[in-house]
Amino acid sequence: MAEFYVVRHGQASFGARNYDKLSPLGIQQSVWLGEHFADRNISFDKLWLGEMVRHQETAQGICSALPNPPKHSVYSGLNEFDFQNIANAYLALNPGDQVAKGSPPAAFYILLKKAMAAWAAQALPEHELRETWPQFRARVAVVLEAICEQHSDTPILVVSSGGAISMLLSLVLGLGAQQVIELNMQIKNAGFSHFFYNRSQVRLSSFNNVPHLDIPERIGAVTFS
Repeated sequence: MAEFYVVRHGQASFGARNYDKLSPLGIQQSVWLGEHFADRNISFDKLWLGEMVRHQETAQGICSALPNPPKHSVYSGLNEFDFQNIANAYLALNPGDQVAKGSPPAAFYILLKKAMAAWAAQALPEHELRETWPQFRARVAVVLEAICEQHSDTPILVVSSGGAISMLLSLVLGLGAQQVIELNMQIKNAGFSHFFYNRSQVRLSSFNNVPHLDIPERIGAVTFS
């Protein structure tokens, strides 16, 4: 069976005006991941990534440490869902759940879970959404199907975001919306999941790995945002 690795982007700039950019730690996480692949002689035939800046910067960091960087292709299906749009639609119906400026990150994560649950239940006004839950699921499914059509003796590297990766996992494992929401909260920055595949099936080999961070001097480098 062929293989692919799905990587979540490195730590983004949470709380900054422009979230769609890696923090200095996020860049370092990406380079360390590339070094991990290089040290283990893991090479890639292709690199697939979303359109977002954090995807591009993560891919650049990984490739900077690889002796033979793969050619890359950009797929909009690997983009993250638009949380701000979904949150705004949710808060229009539930203004009491508004998170005050300066609140701890946990407050934003609670809002995220509530908004995603309403989105998945199709309880938000569709005319206010840039993308419905079924549309999100469908575009991730298109990318997964395209991966499975590839024939390669060398693994494919995929760089995406937590929500899209969670949806991809749900398609592989047959999980429901609630599991997608919970997985979205658990995926580590610059963590990778490993899959085997052929035209008829996809098998998850390992999930949410961060061996490049799992050493004493880097424990503080494990992040989720």
